Amino acid sequence: MTHQDQTHTTGTAAVRRSGRRLARTTLAVTAAAGLGIAGAGVAGAAGAASATPTCSVSQLGASFGETLAGGMNHQGVVVKLKNTGTRTCLLRGYPGLGLENAAHRTLPSTTHWGDTWYAKSPAKTTLTLRKGQSAEAVIAWTHANTGTSDAVHASYLQVTPPAATSHKTLKFPEWVDHGDLRVTALAYRIHVTP
Repeated sequence: MTHQDQTHTTGTAAVRRSGRRLARTTLAVTAAAGLGIAGAGVAGAAGAASATPTCSVSQLGASFGETLAGGMNHQGVVVKLKNTGTRTCLLRGYPGLGLENAAHRTLPSTTHWGDTWYAKSPAKTTLTLRKGQSAEAVIAWTHANTGTSDAVHASYLQVTPPAATSHKTLKFPEWVDHGDLRVTALAYRIHVTP
């Protein structure tokens, strides 16, 4: 083999090695680009899902719906949270509750999440509230010990939407045994047992 042949053979091997490196590099770049596009698609979908914000206290109105009276000193009411803002928002879970006296001082109370005397609690579901739409929950309590030392006499009810740090206040002139309140999860509509 002449010096010229060796050079040619070495040059061909170098070209082959270089071609393989180029093919691997091209494959890696193509794969990375594909992952980037897929990642952008996933991020875009996640961004679209998270683009709808959680309902803030400022964009919700709170009111009472149906009043529920029952035997065995049970009482209850439907509470409604309405989107009064201009944007669609999300609610998920249970409202927080608290009692206040006539001077708006917080009274001792405990809120229990789940079924009430009047309604079975629906499963926690993310609710999409467009402008003007409402969600509701059922609140229940007993008042067997009206006027006794273990009954709390409230004047107002604090209603804290899920994931919020402030609340709405509704007039609530009620006696509540031990300050114990029960509330269902929020739903578009809850079937109430008469």
